[in-house]
Amino acid sequence: MTTSSPTAGRSAVRRRTPQAWLFLAPFVLFYAAFMIGPTIWMMIASFFNTSTVRSGLGSFAGLDNYLEMFSRHDFWSSLWHTLQFTLYTVPPLVVLSFVFAVLTNRVARGQWFFRLAFFLPFILPSATISLIWVFVFTPSTGLWSLPANLLGLTPGDGILSDPATAMVGIAIATIWWTIGFNFVLYLAGLQEIPRELYEAAAVDGATAWQQIRSVTIPLLARTTALVILLQIIASLKIFDQVYLMTEGGPGISTQVTLGLITETAFTDNRIGAASAASVLLFLIIILIAIVQQLVSRAGAKREEAS
Repeated sequence: MTTSSPTAGRSAVRRRTPQAWLFLAPFVLFYAAFMIGPTIWMMIASFFNTSTVRSGLGSFAGLDNYLEMFSRHDFWSSLWHTLQFTLYTVPPLVVLSFVFAVLTNRVARGQWFFRLAFFLPFILPSATISLIWVFVFTPSTGLWSLPANLLGLTPGDGILSDPATAMVGIAIATIWWTIGFNFVLYLAGLQEIPRELYEAAAVDGATAWQQIRSVTIPLLARTTALVILLQIIASLKIFDQVYLMTEGGPGISTQVTLGLITETAFTDNRIGAASAASVLLFLIIILIAIVQQLVSRAGAKREEAS
């Protein structure tokens, strides 16, 4: 019987490294060209009076673009609307996807139908989703008019035309659209849990809720942390639905940060100021992601200690 030495193993790894880089090269090139490069250029342009009407970076502005954004009411308003949308969408998308995944996982036959039903909207483009829900929320003639009449609401009231409810309507459309992705993640995690654990819990007299609380939720902690992180980042980058459904209106009641950045860059032709706003949003997303990860790790350590 022959055994390979550690030196021989390292040599084999070194021989395979160039081949691995060849396979990674197309992705690395595209990622550098369309992600890393524009991000670096954005950070540089945020310190200049860059514009779309003239070439080059323009004159040096220092921190003026950042100070302008801090002093603009519409920037803080758009930031609040972005956080508001995040608060409206993240909890339902986490909880509902978990509940639907648990219920689907208990179905003995026909799981493919539920997977298709939940995931199908996610593959539709944002333009299609926006058109569907604009029709649903159309006063008097849309599908919303039926439950509105049952709830005693005025048929003429439109969700998307009311500043108090427009963001709620966008959040409902987004939840319906994107819940399938989280649903699939949870369903995959559930199917990795050994059935023997549930059988042992049932033998010990645990009810269905007790099994979920003591077995399912702890073993899906990593999946939940991933779902929350991905959903927070996606919600903070909201733009398509808002632009297509309300264009930031009524007034500026649904104008989000990416909408303000787009308007500043391509309507006001001020790339430098838009880049500063983009950097600030980028830092906020990074900060929230770090805090969420620290909270998740602290919770995991407490569970391990207990």
